[in-house]
Amino acid sequence: MKFLDQAKIYVKAGDGGAGCVSFRREKFIEFGGPDGGDGGKGGDVWVEAVENLNTLIDYRYQQHFKAEIGVHGMGQQRTGRNGADVLIKVPVGTQIFEEDDETLIHDFTKVGDRFRLCKGGNGGFGNTHFKSPTNRTPRHANPGLPGEEKTVWLRLKLIADAGLVGLPNAGKSTFLARVSAARPKIADYPFTTLVPQLGVVSIDSKEFVLADLPGLIAGAHEGAGLGDRFLGHVERCGVILHLIDATETRIAAAYQTIRKELEAYGHGLAGKPEIIALNKIDAVEPKALKRKVANLEKACGKTVHTISGATGEGVAEILRKLMKEIAKRRQKEGKTDPAAQPEGWHP
Repeated sequence: MKFLDQAKIYVKAGDGGAGCVSFRREKFIEFGGPDGGDGGKGGDVWVEAVENLNTLIDYRYQQHFKAEIGVHGMGQQRTGRNGADVLIKVPVGTQIFEEDDETLIHDFTKVGDRFRLCKGGNGGFGNTHFKSPTNRTPRHANPGLPGEEKTVWLRLKLIADAGLVGLPNAGKSTFLARVSAARPKIADYPFTTLVPQLGVVSIDSKEFVLADLPGLIAGAHEGAGLGDRFLGHVERCGVILHLIDATETRIAAAYQTIRKELEAYGHGLAGKPEIIALNKIDAVEPKALKRKVANLEKACGKTVHTISGATGEGVAEILRKLMKEIAKRRQKEGKTDPAAQPEGWHP
């Protein structure tokens, strides 16, 4: 299945059915009078967050959604049938924006969240509604009201507990494959990972969801490389794991590059808890590694962990560190069971 995290769609609710102009004509009934029924209501357009979806790929092939119109009223005061609703299913974490791609309409954060995007038009009154002592034979009825219509953007922000960030070839995909059952593509060239990858990590009988995001480079917030379009997925993460390639010659510069991109993107990413780890330590001499750790700690002012996604060295310790930060966030949000997976997540 291909990954798609944004889509533009057109939705239209159903128009209401027209009222009926009709008169009662029966044998032996001298004054029948008007008996036109009302039109049915047009169908609504609903959006619902459902399980077992993690992409908007369906809306690449279908962009138009129209609810059914209401049936017109009929004689003998028969009301027309209401139009059928349209239900659009989206993954948890989807946001709906107006056509300007800036005005937020709704944010789906849990399974079962349901939102009416467009309201169907009301049916028109039949001529029965217009009879009066002075107008015994009304010969007009109301047309149905038009249903709402709009063009909107669907934008998916994955719900994950922790996010992996770093320069291309920092070893993020190797790390994800080491700690979870996810099988991302792994190669020795930049931008191997082109779309975010999710994996469920288990440590000490507790689980959390880890997202591997495509590599950033300098100028990503201006569109360089893959740009910053995937950074939106980090917004919902509780903690960031920043991986840095230990074989880099300029360790501090590699760290500052990513930090500047997070700060330039905004949306609170720069203020999220961050765990820094030097990856690929199996390819660096111990003396050189010690020097690089000292230089990086001086540059970032934080403790730097050393791991190897290839051999597994230091991986368990870093996972426990992540789990500790995630547990703090869950407790703050009222999720007392730290072993529980995030609501709506299904691998």
